[in-house]
Amino acid sequence: MASALLYTAASAFIINKFAIAQPTRAIDADFPDPCVIQGSDGYYAFATGGNGVNVQVATSPDLATWERLSGTDALPGPFPAWVAGSPAIWAPDVIQRDDGTFVMYFSASTSQDTSKHCVGAATSSSITGPYTPEQNPLACPLDQGGAIDADSYKDADTFYVVYKVDGNSLDGDGTTHSTPIMLQGLNSDAITPNGGATQLLDRDDNDGPLIEAPSIAKVGDTYYLSFSSNMYDTTNYDVSFATAGAIAGPYTKAHAPDAPLLVTGSSSNVGDLSGPGGADFNSDGSKIVFHAFANGKDISNGRAMYVADIAASNNVLSVL
Repeated sequence: MASALLYTAASAFIINKFAIAQPTRAIDADFPDPCVIQGSDGYYAFATGGNGVNVQVATSPDLATWERLSGTDALPGPFPAWVAGSPAIWAPDVIQRDDGTFVMYFSASTSQDTSKHCVGAATSSSITGPYTPEQNPLACPLDQGGAIDADSYKDADTFYVVYKVDGNSLDGDGTTHSTPIMLQGLNSDAITPNGGATQLLDRDDNDGPLIEAPSIAKVGDTYYLSFSSNMYDTTNYDVSFATAGAIAGPYTKAHAPDAPLLVTGSSSNVGDLSGPGGADFNSDGSKIVFHAFANGKDISNGRAMYVADIAASNNVLSVL
């Protein structure tokens, strides 16, 4: 998701104008894997399919008060042949091209193997859609388990997406597979890959079976890459980060006491959360959106969206 809060000529907002005094439950409904983008008339959030639509949408004038657009589907279809007939759509992310077109990245279950997902792209002239999918996937390594959780970033004049290779979808064979975070450079259309993908990170024993849900922000001369560890439907799910001096790395994972950034429990520096994850930076790294269990205990009631201010200094992130 670093769909990031977007600067445009028509929306020259100061991103720090609105301060979130403490991490707040911004959308008190099932709204997982959120991303946020700033438009000319406020802020828009997008989330994994639910509530009867493929991609959920919410709006806010100030990042604090939100309205979920019931019945609005940003990605209603029809879908190209690579997407399963009744697709499971995960973790959308939106960015705006230089020509004003909005590009959505999404993960969709595939017609070739509905147990796996690949990353696609779709475009719209309107920030809320409807978005029209491209005919071919952007990243689809099915032999490695597929790809999910694409998140966009624009560095200088170059568009990028980061995504997770979904190796844990193969874990049924008794092996713990690689789940690398990949960086893919894009052409100016923000859709066509430019060269091959570069691996930024992979799981290690501290991460449990996987890492996923990457997002990038640059603060000063440092690139911060957030990611989630462990399983999304457990209280072990968390948000951590790594740092690098260049967008393509090498990245160094942060460790205790600086990481994880968000964890379950009253010991968390953002209060009594449960299962926090799926974080998305804004463009300057001053805020994140993320989800946590809506009932504070488990995933049975879905995942609500939270907003938090963060600080980045000396290769360390902290929640304010």
